[in-house]
Amino acid sequence: MALPSGRFRDPRSTEYDFIGSIMVRCPGCEKVARVIPVPGDSEHGGGRTLFRPRRLVCRGCGLARSWGGRLVTLARGTAQPATDPYFGMPLWLQVETRHGWLWAYNLEHLDLIRRFVQGSLRERAPWYDTGQRMTLVARLPAWIKRAKNRNEILRAVGRIHASLGAAALSAAGSRDLIHHVARER
Repeated sequence: MALPSGRFRDPRSTEYDFIGSIMVRCPGCEKVARVIPVPGDSEHGGGRTLFRPRRLVCRGCGLARSWGGRLVTLARGTAQPATDPYFGMPLWLQVETRHGWLWAYNLEHLDLIRRFVQGSLRERAPWYDTGQRMTLVARLPAWIKRAKNRNEILRAVGRIHASLGAAALSAAGSRDLIHHVARER
C-alpha cells in the first residue's frame, strides 16, 4: 500500500501471493512465457495454491508444458539468477546489479519491490498482530533495504521494465492470457 508523502506500509504479502502467474523465458523461442495454474483444478493439491498443477504457456511459439509434480523449488538468495519454482525456467523479470540479482515473479511483485524501495518511511507489519510474521518485504536482502542503494535499485527496476520491450504485458494483459488459456481447455 503506497501512502502519501513517501510512506510505505508492508501489505503483509508473501512469496506465495505472487506465484499465480510467473513470467519466464521460454525455452523454445526465448520470448516471454507464463507459468500459470491449470484452470479449473483448484481441488488438486489439497487446495494449496503452491502445489496446484501448472502450465508453462508461450504465445510466441505455442509451447505448452504441464507440471503436476510435488517438488517446488522457491528461489532463495540473490547470488545467482532466479528460476521459477515449477519448471526451473529463468525468470524474465531479473537483472544483475553490483550487489546481486534483483528479480520478481511478475509485475505485481516488481511493483511491490519498487514501492518499498521508493518509500522514505517504511512501516513494518506489527509483530504482535496475528498472521504471517515474515513477509516478503521482511525477507528482502539487506542491500535492497539500504537507503543508500535506493537509486541503484530503482534504476535496476527500470531496466527490468525496459526488458519487456515489445513483449510488455500489463496486469490486464496477464489476466487476458489466463482467460485465453482457460477458454482453450
